[in-house]
Amino acid sequence: MRSLTRPAALAVCLGSVLLASGCSTATSRDADPDRRDPTVTPGPTVTATAAPDEASRTAERYRRSGGAEDVYGIQRAAGPGGVPLVTVWTRGEERDAGRFDALKVSVAGYLEREEGVSLERGYLMDVFGPDGSLRHRLDARP
Repeated sequence: MRSLTRPAALAVCLGSVLLASGCSTATSRDADPDRRDPTVTPGPTVTATAAPDEASRTAERYRRSGGAEDVYGIQRAAGPGGVPLVTVWTRGEERDAGRFDALKVSVAGYLEREEGVSLERGYLMDVFGPDGSLRHRLDARP
């Protein structure tokens, strides 16, 4: 019986280390509800509170077309696999899922309709609040 004690203790220690480190057998994509590609480093969780000039101009056009008044920056760049990576700056304090759903539909619709951005293969969206902290992160790829 004594010969089984050592391997059992080793197995318990190893399992504890893995559990404490957050490792699992699931891939990052399976474990993350946002479905971020595990080969791609996630974007920042904090950004500057001021949007870049071009992002401010895009947001101004968005608001003029009927978009949300609290959006003051919209920037797009090529994301993984060429899908658009959209960054939104908002003065809204809400972290509410319902408001985010309306915002993502509004911004995505505007980008397709008015800016000619193809969202055929989906898009990634990060929304930052007035203090520069990440409010929402979305992976809308099929």
